[in-house]
Amino acid sequence: MKKKGTFKKILQRVGKYKFLMALSIIFAAVTVLLTLYIPILIGDAIDLAVGRGNVDMVGIGSLLLRAGAAAVICGVLTWLMNAINNKITYFVTKDIRDEAFRHLQMLPLSYLDSHPSGKIISNIINDVDQFADGLLMGFTQLFTGVVTILGTLVLMLSINWKVALVVIVFTPLSLFIASFISKSTYSMFLRQSECRGEQTTFIDEYVGNQKTVRAFSHEDEAQAKFDDINDRLGRVSLKAIFFSSLTNPSTRFVNNLIYAGVALAGSLLVLNGGEGFTVGVLSCFLSYANQYTKPFNEISGVITEFQNSVACAARVFELMEAEPQIPDAPDALELEAVQGNVELKNVRFSYVPEQKLIENLSLCVKPGQRVAIVGPTGCGKTTLINLLMRFYDVCDGSIELEGRDVRNITRHSLRSHYGMVLQETWLRSGTIRDNIRIGRSDATDEEVIAAAKQAHAHSFIRRLPYGYDTVIGEDGGSLSQGQKQLLCIARIMLALPPMLILDEATSSIDTRTELKVQDAFARLMQGRTSFVVAHRLSTIRTADLILVMRDGNVIEQGTHDELLALGGFYSELYYSQFETTE
Repeated sequence: MKKKGTFKKILQRVGKYKFLMALSIIFAAVTVLLTLYIPILIGDAIDLAVGRGNVDMVGIGSLLLRAGAAAVICGVLTWLMNAINNKITYFVTKDIRDEAFRHLQMLPLSYLDSHPSGKIISNIINDVDQFADGLLMGFTQLFTGVVTILGTLVLMLSINWKVALVVIVFTPLSLFIASFISKSTYSMFLRQSECRGEQTTFIDEYVGNQKTVRAFSHEDEAQAKFDDINDRLGRVSLKAIFFSSLTNPSTRFVNNLIYAGVALAGSLLVLNGGEGFTVGVLSCFLSYANQYTKPFNEISGVITEFQNSVACAARVFELMEAEPQIPDAPDALELEAVQGNVELKNVRFSYVPEQKLIENLSLCVKPGQRVAIVGPTGCGKTTLINLLMRFYDVCDGSIELEGRDVRNITRHSLRSHYGMVLQETWLRSGTIRDNIRIGRSDATDEEVIAAAKQAHAHSFIRRLPYGYDTVIGEDGGSLSQGQKQLLCIARIMLALPPMLILDEATSSIDTRTELKVQDAFARLMQGRTSFVVAHRLSTIRTADLILVMRDGNVIEQGTHDELLALGGFYSELYYSQFETTE
């Protein structure tokens, strides 16, 4: 049932290019008719050559000339048909990739967090490539093959139905073999595609973390796991290829039987001189028998490849049909003037229902307040940031911005009013200037440089080979972690959003530079509502409000001095980091 559904989805996407499809089918039909016409001309030429009396060389020459012209036209039309089929394949695969990537950006973070990135990459790249190969083969050989079979069958029946009966009797056997093997190989190709995705995930994971692998001397274990996946992929692939490779020799055996039967029946008719069955007609009939059986070999190969193609398409469609994030409400508001009033009312949230995280969290943040969030690992600090940015929606309660539930505000306008610097940096391939401009795409060069100076990134950028025009590779290339973090901070300095979220924003920066950046942040946060997640408590002593979280709950809140005076959990955290008291 799943296979039928996948095939229907493929047809829907191919159907967008009906005109090109119709043109390809017309060219295929004309090509087949010309191919079938050539044996008639050659058969007539043979009859003239073996006839009694003087050989009609002029007649033979004319027939051969017409056969040659038909062959040339057939070649040109075949080239045009292949060009059209390539174009259809390109358009369909382009549409699927566009649709898959567009849907990927609509998926909730819960989906991306629970599915390996390598598997998703394999879906969009490897599986679509495999699908394209099968689709192109289907267009190129399937149409021509089907038309050839029908055309030759009609002509053979019109020439001599008795000899044609030999072909018809054996045909179901060839179809049965091809159908039986294709059904058996689909599940095998599906498993092959899944193993290929697992292998891509593993390679992506280990290439991106080679330093950690080598630091812990984990090379042998990594190699062993890769060998295990590779062996499984090899076994599944060999099994799929073995069974699929049975199709061609099996159908060829049946086709040879058909050819031999036609040759024997036709020869007897020629020897008996019955029903006008001449040597030329026999030659023509044998040519048709060969042309009739040949597409079965090609179609069996197409069917085998198409099983792999459909299996890969099924995985791509599975990604494309994953439940997207809840869309913005039809009447969702576009935020314009934001002061920075944020209120959490009895918020409850957990990633999985059976594991509680945040329970009944209430909080009221006034415009311009600097709120620090501290607590042990896993207490819900980053989760709270995810909820503020609406990467996840609350399970119960509400988060309000300017008195409006964030679920009634468009995601784009909500997030555009937050400036966010995370501990994990992200830089794309391109120039330093382009990476800073992610903060504001219409910024001038002067504004980019001013932002870099505020972030204290200007000095190291000037030392790069081409300054702001230096091209960096994926994830920052050879830049240090601290330099990459400074570039991410420069983006925020350029954007100047009304609210800030800083999640360990200076964790990779040296102490001297950190003091300068903290000073720049202090100026930036003036008049802006700010949420700061910090492990180094020395960086948040000047916060207007410190929230101390444990097990998803705010257990203490107040200023630095108030919490120290309280002598509770915050005091323990603080003094565990500093040996001397103030």
